[in-house]
Amino acid sequence: MDPVLVLVFSFSCLFLLLLWSQRSGRGKLPPGPTPLPIIGNLLQIDVKDIHKSFTNLSKVYGPVYTLYLGRKPTVVLYGYEAVKEALVDHGDEFSGRGMLPVFERATKGMGIVFSNGNIWKDTRRFSLKTLRNLGMGKRSIEDRVQEEARCLVEELRKTNGSPCEPTFILGCAPCNVISSIIFQSRFDYKDQDFLNLMEKMDEITKVLSTPWLQEDCNQPLKNMLEHMAITMTDLFTAGTETLSTTLRYALLLLLKYPHVTAKVQEEIEHVIGKHRSPSMQDRSHMPYTDAMIHEVQRFINITPTGLPHEVTCDIKFRNYFIPKGTMVIASLSSVLRDNKQFHNPEMFDPGHFLDDNGNFKKSNCFMSFSAGKRMCAGEGLARMELFLFLTSILQNFNLKPLVHPNDIDITPVSRGLTVVPPAFQLCFIPI
Repeated sequence: MDPVLVLVFSFSCLFLLLLWSQRSGRGKLPPGPTPLPIIGNLLQIDVKDIHKSFTNLSKVYGPVYTLYLGRKPTVVLYGYEAVKEALVDHGDEFSGRGMLPVFERATKGMGIVFSNGNIWKDTRRFSLKTLRNLGMGKRSIEDRVQEEARCLVEELRKTNGSPCEPTFILGCAPCNVISSIIFQSRFDYKDQDFLNLMEKMDEITKVLSTPWLQEDCNQPLKNMLEHMAITMTDLFTAGTETLSTTLRYALLLLLKYPHVTAKVQEEIEHVIGKHRSPSMQDRSHMPYTDAMIHEVQRFINITPTGLPHEVTCDIKFRNYFIPKGTMVIASLSSVLRDNKQFHNPEMFDPGHFLDDNGNFKKSNCFMSFSAGKRMCAGEGLARMELFLFLTSILQNFNLKPLVHPNDIDITPVSRGLTVVPPAFQLCFIPI
């Protein structure tokens, strides 16, 4: 037989064998598109618009379906009911963290965000208890956030109403809150130690892997130090980057929709006035401002797919069988943009969180911090910072765009698992 024909025949048999093995392995898994060998369903996903891809697939296969991201199956949860049933009603079974190779290499299963099992439970419990104790020291956490809000306002005054790009300043404020809680002291925004803090945190893990440490420390001690370093990095990253991005996106949306800004400032003037700092007690009297902040988080959808989950045991879910260790993606976009819950979900409108009488209206679909066992541990602090920082800024400044609001681009820019606003400048005009 012709060697070329033998090669083609052998390759065809291998292709069919791989295809059969993948299909037969799916057995009782939720339905989904037929995967190709090796690459799975990667060609059927638009990485630039994952939400659209997930939506189209859900129309064919329903709210629970299987995708192959390579050779391994991943179960996708689409819509509020499916996400809530899995992450909340079956919280323990879906509490594992799906491990992506890049994060596995970086964290080695340590820290809070990308750990699993007892390591995750113990670290989360210890971290929350420690932070709670630190926040209950000489000053409450709210005092610290209020102090940082005042410092933020003073830093913005130094721009003298000139155009500025707000990324750096809005990154300093939340980072300083975490520093204040952990180190019991804040830093000046130009303090070199403060500017080097995040860089140093990244270097700790490298130092812990150097030969001298491996020779002078026993393995348990080395693991403990490395685990502490990664946990600290998790706290700073989670407490700084996402909040900074949300603040930046909020300002962009307020520039785009000046009528929303005007209503918020009117409420600030009525409830707080100009002669005292905002406090968390004010929030219950400021339904429109509260609705605006919720709508910012809903609309920007900073982590469209959330962080990957993993089932901790074999589980029967909606008459499907999901084996232990299977990765699960909960489409938070499908919840935050549910057109049954939010009219015109693609539009930015604080009215999504207001009732007919103008009172704040809660929504079960508000899952900006995810849901269940793996929801953001710093949700309370993040809510506090968003309210106090934004109200302090709008109490003291008018926001002036450099272009007409109609020309402001609010299209999100994808950065891996998260999105950020496009670059922009604005002027902070003192009131």
